[in-house]
Amino acid sequence: MGQRIVIAGASMGGLRAAERLRASGFMGEIVAVGDETHMPYNRPPLSKEALASEVTHEAVAFRLRPAVADVTWRLGVRIASADLAAGAVRLADGAELAYDGLVIATGMRPRRLPTPGPALGRHVVRTLEDACALRGELGPDARVLVIGAGFIGCEVAATARLLGADVTVVAPEAVPMRRPLGDDLGAALQRRHERQGIRFLLGRTVAAFLGEDRVTGAELSDGTRLDANVVVEAVGSASNTEWLDGNGLDLSDGVLCDNALRVEGRPGVVAVGDVARFPNPRYDGVARRVEHWSIPTDTAKRAAVTLMTDLGLSGHDPAPFTPLPTFWSDQYDLRIQSFGAPALGGDDIRVLEGDLDGEVVVGYHRDGALVGVVMIGLPSAVARYRAELMRGPAAA
Repeated sequence: MGQRIVIAGASMGGLRAAERLRASGFMGEIVAVGDETHMPYNRPPLSKEALASEVTHEAVAFRLRPAVADVTWRLGVRIASADLAAGAVRLADGAELAYDGLVIATGMRPRRLPTPGPALGRHVVRTLEDACALRGELGPDARVLVIGAGFIGCEVAATARLLGADVTVVAPEAVPMRRPLGDDLGAALQRRHERQGIRFLLGRTVAAFLGEDRVTGAELSDGTRLDANVVVEAVGSASNTEWLDGNGLDLSDGVLCDNALRVEGRPGVVAVGDVARFPNPRYDGVARRVEHWSIPTDTAKRAAVTLMTDLGLSGHDPAPFTPLPTFWSDQYDLRIQSFGAPALGGDDIRVLEGDLDGEVVVGYHRDGALVGVVMIGLPSAVARYRAELMRGPAAA
């Protein structure tokens, strides 16, 4: 009987894992299990261009390559539990799947506020259904309250404003996107949003939602009352790891892996995407989760090699895994791009080119070394800074 690999998660990370396993020469059975009913699709547009138009699966679906045409997709059912010692997972419908190799790609889910008040009219943005539900309520008559001033919150705020909605952003931070960007660039982006008509109420939180059956507003921690008929909660995410409970794993923040994406030294079990917490020698030996768009593809490529080695199907790759995290954010006509790890250089931030209120390159340094850049515009500079970061701390 041939070998079987089960991929827990049928989003981008699961798809990329299946593709890389086939590209690495795995000829056995691949079964991908996902709790959504859709084939894998691209999530970032759900808070950007897809939300601004009619939200459809066709608009965001990934093209399936011929190499994964024989993958079995078990959709619309979640994995309830796993027995790593026995090499099996149990699905919520009672089915059990034995495996020779396991790819953990269950990703994240949006956090929800425990704030009292009605639930109707409150939204998150993670799945296609989330975006469809929110898109149906956006328009000139919408009074939108966005809770959270990170990238998702600011992207949704910008899209809602372009659709004619009245938009207010509430967050406990002093400036939007402060943690990944720092005070100065975050404040500059706030000014751009304010010029579009968005109001920011920062340094405060939501104490209660108002209304009976549906949200009609919110009371803030300072007593301010706001009218709102649409609320978007963009307050972070939580790892989908409960199904792994009872296996002795460190699940305190995603799934702890080694640099090869092997889960705590367990042969035949790897993790990919933003649920994987792994050390990146490009920066240091600290294991971290990375929620950037490039990470599912990068981790899938390395995890496939690790799994093939563990299954005795190929040789070990001795090279360290040193991905360069990459993400982008579209807000109005702005394309914000980031390379590297700006959060690690938050104590030493410098404008490298341009001006904060125009096109700009901002550099983030640790111990004097450039570890990340954030760019607005200046597309001709992208390749140069990316190359500099690729040569950076990993070679030091």
